[in-house]
Amino acid sequence: MELAIVLGQVVSTVKHAGFEQQRLLLVDFIDPEGQRKGSPCVATDSIGAGDGEWVLVVQGSSARKTISNDAPTDLSVVGIVDEVVLGGKLTFHK
Repeated sequence: MELAIVLGQVVSTVKHAGFEQQRLLLVDFIDPEGQRKGSPCVATDSIGAGDGEWVLVVQGSSARKTISNDAPTDLSVVGIVDEVVLGGKLTFHK
């Protein structure tokens, strides 16, 4: 799993049948202090994350298991972050 921040939504009216019930989000990976890594990606989202939220994402075969084995996804949102504590210091709180 990795930390990411939701930058926005991606709208696609024509897509693979496995994505019919999935929202697509534009996310960027971040470090534990919230610094963006500058490589935005599209992720499937079945939990309802919103713009600006910190999220947990999984890639590869783990991402495919979050929606369906038939859907060709490589990145999925699996959690919305409430807090990040690094070295005993709170670096993020929702």
